Amino acid sequence: MSNNADPRRDQALVWAAQALGKPCTIAKLAGDASFRRYFRLHCEGVSYVLMDAPPQHEDVKPFLCVLDWMGKAGLSIPAVIAKDSGLGFLLLGDFGDVTWAVHLMRGGDVGPMMADALRQLHLLQAARPESLHDFDVARMQRECDLYLDWYLPRVGAMTPSQRQRDDFHAALLPVLNELAGLPRVPVHLDYHSRNLMLPADGLPLGVIDFQDAVNGPVTYDLASLLYDCYQDYPESMRCEFSRQFFDGLPDASQAAFDGLDDWHRLLRLTAMQRHIKAIGIFARLAYRDGKRQFLDEIPLTRKHLREEMDALGIDAHALILLLKEPAA
Repeated sequence: MSNNADPRRDQALVWAAQALGKPCTIAKLAGDASFRRYFRLHCEGVSYVLMDAPPQHEDVKPFLCVLDWMGKAGLSIPAVIAKDSGLGFLLLGDFGDVTWAVHLMRGGDVGPMMADALRQLHLLQAARPESLHDFDVARMQRECDLYLDWYLPRVGAMTPSQRQRDDFHAALLPVLNELAGLPRVPVHLDYHSRNLMLPADGLPLGVIDFQDAVNGPVTYDLASLLYDCYQDYPESMRCEFSRQFFDGLPDASQAAFDGLDDWHRLLRLTAMQRHIKAIGIFARLAYRDGKRQFLDEIPLTRKHLREEMDALGIDAHALILLLKEPAA
């Protein structure tokens, strides 16, 4: 254990030991793109994950609400061992350290993981939670504005004028309207290789970081998975898994598309919106939150974005700001 003062960590350890009725040891795990922190606790040979969500910054209740309905829908989510919403502490079951991304880095096969991810995604989309925030045009626009507000000035060394912002919004609006018109389903919102865990005893994948779930386009989570900001899969592989997922959709959802080609075009259009957002978020994490490691994720995400614009025939002149390279 570190000797550095960390009263919040110490408080969490005392709370967890009281909840379990046994002494524990604690070690820090990686955080995420928020104020949440995670610790691994060891207690008499059993490991747990402790989420620390400082109440002044985070609220664990949405996490618990989404966890409840996702569990009822059949997804593999962490068990809740103990909770204190007032303190912002949750004690959860431990899926281990091997994310999808780590498994691939170790030479693992993507096929079985992808099959399970698609299976669980169909379960997620069939769920009927009581209420979710709507992933509408206004929200998509706010997300894309992160590119204008953070990437361009802080990474691209360019501050867009109001005219440039207005032109950008006008050019992007037809894309956002098309996505908003797709069939609506429950959406994880970050269904990708860093939020899908491979437990030590194998599949099913453990699904984490789901507290921001929304009601959104049927294409969204699959776009997050196949056009992952952290992975670069062959397009032929993406197309095959896209087909498999489309074939498994309910008839009513399939009927909203003019066949497989239309489905895949809209999947890529969804990925394009997500990549614009992600580039802005990575810049904000780097320059607002001091997490400079996220700058390393921008080049691959920009590569995906350029490929989508080319494949979709997006007017590069109308969205010229998307082509702005990082400053030297």
